[in-house]
Parts: sequence; C-alpha cells; structure tokens
Amino acid sequence: MHELDKTDLKILAQLQKDGRLTNQELSERVALSPSPCLRRVRQLEDAKVIQGYTAVVDREACGLPVMAFISIRLQKQTDSTIAKFEKGVQDLDEVMACYLMSGTSDYMLQVLSGSLGDYERFVRDKLSRIPGIGTLETHFAFGQVKQQRVYPGL
Repeated sequence: MHELDKTDLKILAQLQKDGRLTNQELSERVALSPSPCLRRVRQLEDAKVIQGYTAVVDREACGLPVMAFISIRLQKQTDSTIAKFEKGVQDLDEVMACYLMSGTSDYMLQVLSGSLGDYERFVRDKLSRIPGIGTLETHFAFGQVKQQRVYPGL
C-alpha cells in the first residue's frame, strides 16, 4: 500500500476536482515542478490509488432520469448463494453500484432507468431472475441534494 503524504493528498484533491488538468496546471496547483509532479501521479496510478479517469455525465441528459436504491435480502447467506448473486449483479448494466451491507439488508443496489416501466421490466426480467434473492425493497430518489466528488479531508 502506498503511504500518502500531504503532497499526494493535494494531487488527489485537484485531480478529483478536475481530472483533465495538464501536468503543468496540476504542478502549479500543488506547488511542485512538473517532473516530480508527473512522477508522483504515475506512482499513485501504479499503486492503484488512482484507479482511472472518467467524465462526469448528466444521467438525465442520457435518458436515465429514474434512480432507485434497492435493498436486497438473500434467502440464505451461503457461499454458493452469495457467489451466484454477486455474479448475477455484475452482468446487469442498470446497476451502477452494489454494496454489501450490515443490518437488515444484505446488499444495496443503485440502479438507473429510463422510466418506471423500464425499471419494472428490469426487476421482472433481470434482477428477479438472479437465484437466491429472498426480498427486495425499492426506494426511488426524487432528487439529489448533494453529490461530493472530492473525498473528505483532501
């Protein structure tokens, strides 16, 4: 594991704010010369601290206005059931994130859909066909109050 120092944290914060910064711009913002700055970025990438770069895209502009959070409880928590469920979720493009949970749910899924009808078809034709699901409960997001892209403390 790569030990992060204050300069690494500054680099990470700037890249989370704008992943398209040139090395020159980044080096100026973190008060390093370009060569050491680039070397540090490469070290962070090699250590998998930086796992990639992506564009932040408006989901509604892409025709995906419906966001649902689905709590799932498995019928049994056996190794086989867990493996089948987790493999099944990997194959569903609508699932943006899947979290293993503590508490009353085993998993929490974040799902995007084009409409309520599309969501219903997703649940009926795809999600419910994954073996081992006991119960699921859907919560629809009416709106987004906050989405932070820079980790706290950076």
